Order: sequence, then C-alpha cells, then structure tokens
Amino acid sequence: MSINKVILIGHLGSDPEVRHLDGGRTVANFNIATNESYVDKQGNKIEQTEWHRLELWDSLAKVAEKYLTKGRQIYVEGKLKTDKWTDKEGIERNTTRIRVLTFQMLGGREENSGNVASNNVNLPPNNDNSTVIEDTSDMDDLPF
Repeated sequence: MSINKVILIGHLGSDPEVRHLDGGRTVANFNIATNESYVDKQGNKIEQTEWHRLELWDSLAKVAEKYLTKGRQIYVEGKLKTDKWTDKEGIERNTTRIRVLTFQMLGGREENSGNVASNNVNLPPNNDNSTVIEDTSDMDDLPF
C-alpha cells in the first residue's frame, strides 16, 4: 500500500489562471506560499517561504475562478503529480505540482459571503466562516 497525500495552508501568490478547454473542461493554476520560521544557533529568527504550484480541475477550477484572489488564505488537500518531458536542447526536465482534491477558503465571513457550488451541490457556509470544496471527478481512478 502507498499514500500520495499533500496538506497545505498558505496564501495565494496571484489570482488563479483559468483556462476553459475544448470539451467543457476547466483548469485553474496558481501558486500558494507557505511560511516557516525558526531561530538559528546564533539566535537569529529565520523565515523561509516555500512556493507550491497547484492545479484544480472542473468544478474546483470554476469555484477558484469565482472566489479566489491573490493573498487569500486557503487550506488544500491533494496529491503530487509530476510531469516529465524533454526540452528543445534534449535535456530531460520535470515539474511537480499539487492536484487539489479539496480546498477550504479561510478567513472571515466578508471574504466568504454566499454559498459555493461543487459538483452541482450547494454547500452552505460552515460555522467557522469557511467553505469546504471537494473534487470527486477522479474517484473512478481508484486502483481497487
């Protein structure tokens, strides 16, 4: 058995880049930043930012297009996906991104006003002023 699961809380580095593809599919891509701080041996506070490339499909992409903006804090769950290719010079390259399967918009009610739809289901806001959005489109990809 193996597990490929990523959980992040971070802030969007830009508005989502959304593309509407032939066949009615929608894909959204954007980066989020996660921050970590610690004190080094000399007593200096060190802050590090890590950037993560996210990919959302179909209903999640449409929600992202409508509600997510630069600076917004979100919680995401997904899985790592790696693309490999050979560039023009014949050098093998790869890039890793996170295929988001669910996300939750964090922040106050003014940032989250209204209901959000996912897979044709209206989701009311949670009591903690956040909304959970899930992608169930690739449930048929399960290997069992």
